[in-house]
Amino acid sequence: MTDIQAKRIAVLSAAAKAKSEAKTKAAEQGIRALVKRGEPITFQAVQREAGVSHAFLYNHPELRGRIEHLRARARPSGAPSSAPDSESTLVLTLTAQINALQKRHRQEVAALRNALEQAHGENLDLRRELARRGTGIGRPPSHVASIAATT
Repeated sequence: MTDIQAKRIAVLSAAAKAKSEAKTKAAEQGIRALVKRGEPITFQAVQREAGVSHAFLYNHPELRGRIEHLRARARPSGAPSSAPDSESTLVLTLTAQINALQKRHRQEVAALRNALEQAHGENLDLRRELARRGTGIGRPPSHVASIAATT
């Protein structure tokens, strides 16, 4: 990897980290505002208040745990909880499977992007080496025999 590529990656990583930190801060402020107003703490309420996505809240364990804790604390404890019926159990199971597949998909896409970026970098390095040696793209170096000439 070249210095330029490393710098670009560092800049992009820093920007992504700053963006994530800003969203986390907005979510924290949203939770505090909801608590202060005495409104129920739900993922939807925090999403609307903070202007972040559901996925962001669900994918950040600290925020998710805090929202779930505050939501559970606000529920009346004397209310009998109904046993989950088979339909809601199926929905929960399928939702969990979808979430797992989405996570795996994101990881695979990220791995493919990284591999493609590396391949592009290697391709660029090879093109530069060819140019340095004085060979143009599309024509073989003078010391390399053509396949057509050997057959």
